[in-house]
Amino acid sequence: MDYKETLLLPKTDFPMRGNLPTNEPKRYQRWFETDIYERMKRKREGAPLFTLHDGPPYANGDIHIGHALNKILKDIILKYNYFQGKAVRMTPGWDCHGLPIEQKVEEKLGKSKKEAMPTEQFRALCREHAAKFIDIQRDGFKSLGVIADWENPYVTMDFKFEANIYRTLCEVAKRGLLVERHKPIFWSWAAQTALADAEVEYEDKEDYSIYVHFELSDAAKEKLDIHEKAGLVIWTTTPWTLPANTGISLNPDEMYVLTDDGHIVAEARYDAMIEEGVVSGHASRKIAATELEGLLAINPLNGRPSKVVLGEHVLMDGGTGCVHTAPGHGEDDYKVGLKYGLEVIMPVDEKGLYDESVVGLNLLPNPEAFVGMHIFKANEKILELLGESLLKVSKFVHSYPHCWRTKKPLIYRATNQWFISIDDKPSGSDKTLRESALGAIEDVTFYPATAKNRLKPMIEGRPDWCISRQRSWGVPIAFFRVKSTKAVIFDEDVLDHVAALFDEHGADAWYSMSIAELLPKGSKYNPDDLEKIEDILDVWFDSGSTWNSVLSSGNYDAGNYPASLYLEGSDQHRGWFQSSLLLSSAINQKSPYETLITHGFTVDEKGEKMSKSKGNVVAPDKVIKQYGSEILRLWVALSDYQSDLKISDGILKQTAEQYRKMRNTFRFLLANINDLDALVSSEAYGELDRWILAKAREVFASVRASFDANDFLKGFATLNHFITNELSGIYMDITKDRLYCEAKESDIRRATQSAMLLISKAMLGLVAPVITYTADEILEYAPPIFKEEMETIFDLVYEEVPKVAPSFEDAVLLEAREKFSEAIDSLKKEKVIKATLELEIAGDRELFPIENNKDLEDWFVVSAVKTSSEGEQVATFEAGGKIFSVHKATAYKCPRCWRFTAEEEETLCSRCAEVVA
Repeated sequence: MDYKETLLLPKTDFPMRGNLPTNEPKRYQRWFETDIYERMKRKREGAPLFTLHDGPPYANGDIHIGHALNKILKDIILKYNYFQGKAVRMTPGWDCHGLPIEQKVEEKLGKSKKEAMPTEQFRALCREHAAKFIDIQRDGFKSLGVIADWENPYVTMDFKFEANIYRTLCEVAKRGLLVERHKPIFWSWAAQTALADAEVEYEDKEDYSIYVHFELSDAAKEKLDIHEKAGLVIWTTTPWTLPANTGISLNPDEMYVLTDDGHIVAEARYDAMIEEGVVSGHASRKIAATELEGLLAINPLNGRPSKVVLGEHVLMDGGTGCVHTAPGHGEDDYKVGLKYGLEVIMPVDEKGLYDESVVGLNLLPNPEAFVGMHIFKANEKILELLGESLLKVSKFVHSYPHCWRTKKPLIYRATNQWFISIDDKPSGSDKTLRESALGAIEDVTFYPATAKNRLKPMIEGRPDWCISRQRSWGVPIAFFRVKSTKAVIFDEDVLDHVAALFDEHGADAWYSMSIAELLPKGSKYNPDDLEKIEDILDVWFDSGSTWNSVLSSGNYDAGNYPASLYLEGSDQHRGWFQSSLLLSSAINQKSPYETLITHGFTVDEKGEKMSKSKGNVVAPDKVIKQYGSEILRLWVALSDYQSDLKISDGILKQTAEQYRKMRNTFRFLLANINDLDALVSSEAYGELDRWILAKAREVFASVRASFDANDFLKGFATLNHFITNELSGIYMDITKDRLYCEAKESDIRRATQSAMLLISKAMLGLVAPVITYTADEILEYAPPIFKEEMETIFDLVYEEVPKVAPSFEDAVLLEAREKFSEAIDSLKKEKVIKATLELEIAGDRELFPIENNKDLEDWFVVSAVKTSSEGEQVATFEAGGKIFSVHKATAYKCPRCWRFTAEEEETLCSRCAEVVA
């Protein structure tokens, strides 16, 4: 007789293969068409709120793998909090202003056409460009299964948003932190604009290293009682800045020496200068730096005086100890120049060319020849003009600041710029902005904890924030200046009126409307007396103020301020994290985020940066088409995101294999609970059920603790270990007999099914944040007892596995099972046996803490465990310090359950006989 029909074999329609590339888009479309985000909000009304504030990607170009990593990680964390029962908010955003978009639009137009075009028309083209890529990127993010408020994103070029960026600027001004200064800042001559520190990258650059003799003036020599040649030797790597020299800085605490050959250098640098061949004479006289203070030397290039000043910035680790000082070309130079009243000379225009002032100020011999010449091309000509004063010249390669967008070397250039003062106290605060920001950091939780050590020193050491840019596409610094006095108007009525106009017309109003139209009705100001400030805001100000425009404005249902979480790449310590912290501290003296998570960058499997030229770029859309977004999402969860993340086809294949194992585990569980219609009482669980339930409860608590700490790698490692070993490797294997062969309603079968239901449901809540599509699909195919009232996965709230009465201690049993498996491995290979049910184990039964004999037999998947056996011995193993022998089973094979427990050949065992009857 064929007993197959009497077995309760697993049954489910849940497919073995996900066919993700084909099926995901359909389900995602269904989610977005039914506005799943709004449904999630309704489901958690009144629950504690978790706010993830999205750092805006730049609306330029398709999404890349770094974007995918960032948005998937945010989505996992958001959904984890959601499935744990919290209300969640994530309003996605886009950064739309700034240089990259200007450059793209300018490339299409051509430079001459752009320059002839009215500003508002050019801005309209930039707006169009950004809007196009917002749509492209939004579709890209949605294809990753990312759930957010896609219908109401924040877009920094929206009219109301531009108005709120401007209002944030006005708040900073009202607190007295907005200042205009003529000082040197990083200047991109290639982009023709000022740059903030966050927009600067360091690359290797070859430069000159030159030593130049500045002869002391006659009056200086007379004061020092020197009657022969004597001059200070400066070292510089920028010959092109020498025309703007107005001082030489010495270290106030150092002694200087005059050599026989007439050169003055720091005593601490004298031996090095002899070695390098810069000076050759004996050090005949010592002079204190303080004796030289205020004396004049002569610039050999133009004969102009150069004042000797003292500065702590002068170090003894290189050079001569005498520092060439041009206050228009350096931060330290500017500071020491302020102290000593040095003239700030700036003969370089916005394109990096010498301007007419080289003629007017007579900064070079034959100055007309230099007008319109690029400064980097002037170096060689300047070296020639130095003549005998040039003591040594060589070239070297060093790390040098470059523009983040044009990739061209930067210069320091003194211009009129707007700054947020870091060391002033905002009105109403007893702390400076720097102190306030540093204090706010102490209230932030950092993941990884070491990230605090990156952000804090940046705030401690940063200069004032230069927020003005000399470009067209951005939010204007929309203030009026009185023509006659150059005073800036911070009249609240005027500022509020301009902001209201921006609400209605966008920041374009600053360009399209006249001054009269921009002033409020009945204004006390005469439009003819005023002029507009033409600069725009640094794009980091736009994104740095999003906490105000998004979380605080009331224009979005975006969650709380401060946000629960900001999460971006580690480069944002000097970017968005810092600009947001500074603006929030300036206005409200607190951090805009409670927790800060930073992730690394994506690299190939060798750890190398991705580039088209190397051919190692992994594009998200290609991964989705080949594997499905679930595999990309699982890759994020299985990676250590706190360092750089490796990705390649090989790594994705391994991830796909992990996914397959997880999917098939759920498939087995679903198939074996298909006919369960009620959970058993907690007293009904057998020893094996209580063992797996206790194990699952402990493991899932550990997984949740890891997920709570945003450590998905550790959480999934713990979960996968449990699935592979205890759940799939043991429990799902040892309970097949009771699931397939016991009577349908038997207590033992129903107890195991109930345990599997509880475990699969809890486990679904843990994996749902990552493989959400698959979790939704699992729920679709789950039996009614699993689904209950749930229609989609977004109806799920995590339920932990209930606590059950303690089961056995498993240490010796795990050891014995492993040793038994090793012992019989050769028997299977040599085909002595086909299955372990052909065997029985003999030895000290009391060593094993499972009381029920059938449960113990199931633990080893053998037909008997007894004190002795008369069957043929085929192997032995040791466990718990005792020897057990393995024998061929002595009873007959039951044709239904295949256990060797029947009393006669071709007859059923007593259990099966009872079930079939």
